Amino acid sequence: MAKPLKVDELWLSRISELLDNMEFGSLHIVVHEGQIVQMERTERKRFENSSANPRISGETGSRRTDARSAGRG
Repeated sequence: MAKPLKVDELWLSRISELLDNMEFGSLHIVVHEGQIVQMERTERKRFENSSANPRISGETGSRRTDARSAGRG
């Protein structure tokens, strides 16, 4: 039988920090034996080619931020 997932206020805070200011992307949470052991944040950004208009939006292109150390603090 699967162990129930243990999510306390500390983990809720860590998850919230990784989701904060994310416009387009995903948060991958790895669970092992009922405990969160790793989180990976993937975020997408788009940069316009025009030097006159350095606008940023989050539709295409990618930048990956690995947040495995987010569980340590």
